[in-house]
Amino acid sequence: MTVPILAPAHREWYCPKCHKTDVTTDLHGGKPHTRFHTCPKLGFLTAPMLPVGTKGKLEAHEREDYVGRELVRLDANNRPIMNVVTTRDNGTDTTVYAPTATGRGDA
Repeated sequence: MTVPILAPAHREWYCPKCHKTDVTTDLHGGKPHTRFHTCPKLGFLTAPMLPVGTKGKLEAHEREDYVGRELVRLDANNRPIMNVVTTRDNGTDTTVYAPTATGRGDA
């Protein structure tokens, strides 16, 4: 008896900002996933890549409110970044960089 071996599906990705490419192997039976990378054209922020063949753009948005003592995500130019918006030909997604909470242990 011959048992067929099914090869996992490969998905090709690209970044519309820095033009980096990558390939992922889907080992989970077609479940949705997104490839992220550190994009030098977005100030080294972690940003999603798009499937090859999908038109789109990536835009980083600077925080417009007061930062104070919050720990926020900074880009390579030390600007506080609020989010990266991914606009594709079939929709829009947002990667949000929420401030990190801090606390003190005064006893």
